[in-house]
Amino acid sequence: MITFPAKKTAKRTKSKFYITTPLYYVNDVPHIGHAYTTIAADVLARFKRLQGFDVWFLTGTDEHGQKIENAAIAAHKEPKAFADQIVWNFINLWGALKISNNDFIRTTEERHQRVAQEIFEKLKSKGDIYKGTYEGWYCVPDESYWTEMQVVREGDKVLCPECHRPVERLKEESYFFRLSKYQKKLLNYIKRNPDFVQPNFRRNEVISFINQGLRDISFTRMTTKWGIPVPGDPDKVLYVWADALTNYISALGWPNDKKFKKFWPADIHLVGKEILRFHAIIWPAMLMAAGIKPPKQVFAHGWWTVDGKKMSKSLGNVVDPLDVIQKYSVDSFRYFLLREIPFGADGDYSDKAMAARHNSELADDLGNLVNRTVVLVEKKLGNVVRVIAKPDADIAPLLKTTPKKVTQALERMQFHTALAEIWNLVAAANRYINDNKPWAENDSAVLAAELYNLLETVRIIAVLIYPFMPETAEKIFRQLGIDYKAVQWKDAVRWGVIKPNTVIRKAEILFNKVEAK
Repeated sequence: MITFPAKKTAKRTKSKFYITTPLYYVNDVPHIGHAYTTIAADVLARFKRLQGFDVWFLTGTDEHGQKIENAAIAAHKEPKAFADQIVWNFINLWGALKISNNDFIRTTEERHQRVAQEIFEKLKSKGDIYKGTYEGWYCVPDESYWTEMQVVREGDKVLCPECHRPVERLKEESYFFRLSKYQKKLLNYIKRNPDFVQPNFRRNEVISFINQGLRDISFTRMTTKWGIPVPGDPDKVLYVWADALTNYISALGWPNDKKFKKFWPADIHLVGKEILRFHAIIWPAMLMAAGIKPPKQVFAHGWWTVDGKKMSKSLGNVVDPLDVIQKYSVDSFRYFLLREIPFGADGDYSDKAMAARHNSELADDLGNLVNRTVVLVEKKLGNVVRVIAKPDADIAPLLKTTPKKVTQALERMQFHTALAEIWNLVAAANRYINDNKPWAENDSAVLAAELYNLLETVRIIAVLIYPFMPETAEKIFRQLGIDYKAVQWKDAVRWGVIKPNTVIRKAEILFNKVEAK
């Protein structure tokens, strides 16, 4: 994980930025969907750090509930031992993907269990938790409750409206959370904070769901024993979402830890669209009931299919991120996921599409630009920068506008737009080489100026791609003789960072071409 040097300020506190991924179920190994959310969060965390924000980036695993219990039984293990084994798949993958999270929380940790129980008791003391009997449909894979009007019937099958898998008829004594009490408050909060749920079409979905009428929700389970015990009623465990959602504050040490006081409310909860209503309805209602500020934003992204088909173990088409990065590279994988589709929409992964972007945009465009620039400096200037030249008129306009456009796109989580703007600059730099033909230039002053323009443009591109492709950016910085640990986002709008007499290192191939299957 890369750390950035603290900036010395006089009586000034850095702005904070708190971003989270959902907690991932440990019922199976991580796949492309898990990687997608976490890489997107990592890009934003790195971007904000470069801007000078004090960032806290949280991810982790959800290790309770009937789904985990069933998976453990199938593996002939105790649930905790099963979770202890599976969790390393996530931890190791985040390391391989260069995820720069500050914390990793597991719902089996004592620090989390304590907060989950205290929130339950707080809601109960306010009269927002009451005892009753739940009778209805329950989806084990999604850990969600559904009414008779919501389930889907196909012949004699009763299916979950979200995942279309069979639901179970459930009847048990339970504690309920008065979700219905917060219907008006939730609608008012969304109205006052139009960016609370994003993208906008997801916001409309949430408002529509709330307007249908919120029902009180069962907050405990008796039929499963794998969970956090209900305070004062150990025959029951907390409903997995009542448990898991509290991770966003338990990881900060609610209520008294300095991290909680500094970083809450969360700036962004990144989630998949299938769990949006838990985060945009149940979670803020819980926080309102507990007297805690809701998060500033919940952003729901879409799903990935593979070669046009839904990922499933039965089809054998589940994409293992480790296989992809072994064939291509970690940065190629990170680039593809955020370049291929608008964040929030559904996308399709194929090895053919992956190879096309890797070979064309990374190897041919970016890799070729950096390699040609460094080789020209090596051959024509003996690897030493001669002068600081002014930005050439052929490229100066893009150098001025691109960093601003990339910043705006990242602040709106338009990752594909940000990368498209960067690649406009990459293309312009390649045209600059082709048009000016520095390899044939005989005027030493003109040659030195042209090569300086290329070096500075490559440096600025490296700053802009750093949040997306940290390894590639670091390789470029090293070739340019720059300490990447000292790089800041404002360096993307500065000219003249590379000084005369800087030694440019030998060219390094950034991306080797790969054949698709």
